[in-house]
Amino acid sequence: DKVKEGQILVRLENQEFLAQYQQAKGAVESTRARLSQLEHGSRPEEVQQAQHNLDEARATLANDRLTLSRTKDLVAQGVFSRQALDDATAKFESSQQRVHSLEQGYQLSKIGPRQEEIDRAHGDLAEAQGRADFAKAQLDATIIRAPVNGTILERTAEKGELITAQFASSAEGGPQGSVVSLADLTDLQVELDIAQDDFSKLSHNQKGVVTVDAFPDRKYDGVIAEISPEANRQKATVQVKVQIQNPDEYLRPEMNATVKFLANEVKTTNSQPSGVVVPTTAVRDHNGKKVVFLAFNGKALMRDVQVKSQRSGGLLVQGLNGGESVITTAPQDLKDGQKIKIKGQS
Repeated sequence: DKVKEGQILVRLENQEFLAQYQQAKGAVESTRARLSQLEHGSRPEEVQQAQHNLDEARATLANDRLTLSRTKDLVAQGVFSRQALDDATAKFESSQQRVHSLEQGYQLSKIGPRQEEIDRAHGDLAEAQGRADFAKAQLDATIIRAPVNGTILERTAEKGELITAQFASSAEGGPQGSVVSLADLTDLQVELDIAQDDFSKLSHNQKGVVTVDAFPDRKYDGVIAEISPEANRQKATVQVKVQIQNPDEYLRPEMNATVKFLANEVKTTNSQPSGVVVPTTAVRDHNGKKVVFLAFNGKALMRDVQVKSQRSGGLLVQGLNGGESVITTAPQDLKDGQKIKIKGQS
C-alpha cells in the first residue's frame, strides 16, 4: 500500500493516556482560574458580603457582651448558677474571635492578594501546563503517522494484538519497537563493497549502469552519491553508495544489484592537454608566430604551431600530428622549401 506523509498508519490503545490528559487539562483550568481570581482581586459583591458578615458578627458580639454582664449580676444574686456564667463567657469569647477573623477577611478583600501569591500562582500554572503538555505528547504518540511518502513493506502486528518492543523486534529485518516497515521507493541506493585496489578508479558523481538479478534486461542510471570515509580492514573494501536516478515499480529494497561504472569523461578528457612534445630548440619565432621546421623529401617545411605548456622534455605544441622529423639545429636564415642535407645521409 502507498501512503502519504502524515497519513495515519497505526492507532494504539489510548484510554489511559486520554484520561491522564483530561485530568491534566482540568488541573490547568483550575489553576488558571485561581490565578485570574488573584490578579483581579475580590469583586464588589464579595467585599459587600464580607462587610455584611462582619456587621452581623459585631451585633452578635454586642448582644453576647450584654448577656454576659446580666448573667454576672444574676449569679452574684444567686439566681443563676456558676455554669450559666461559664456558658455566657464562652459564647462571648467565641463571638470576639469570629469578629476578629471577619475583620481580617474584610480588610484583605479590600486590599487584594499579595504579589507573592500571584507569582506562586503563575508558577503553579506553568507546572500544570507542563504536565498537560507531557500528557498530550504521550497521547499523540499512540497515533503513528507516515514520516514520508512511501510504500508499506511489512506489518509486524495485527489489530487487537499486544505490542511490545520485544515483539516488534522479532520481525525479520524490523527495527526494535516497529509495527510497520515503510520505504520511499523513489529514493533507492545500491550499496557496494569495492576492493581497495579498485577504489582509486572511482570518484564522487561518477556515473554507472545498474541492473538487478530479478530483471536483468532492465537498466537504470546510477551515480555515486557517497563514498565511505573509512575502509573495512577485515574485508579490504570501501563501501560505495550509488543513487538510482530513474527508479520504477520493478525495484524493491534488498534486491541484488550489479553496477557497471562508466569512464569519468571529465577526468579522462581534461587530465592532459593533447599535442606533441618537441625540443625547445626546434621552436622559432617567425612574423610573430611560433613555427617549427620539418625535414621532408630533402627539403625544410615550415609549420605553424601553438605552444601549450613547458614540459620536462621540451615544449608541448599543437599543430603537429606526431611522428614528423623535426629539425632541431639549423641556421637562423633557413627558409620554407629550402633544400637541406641531414647528417649521416648521402
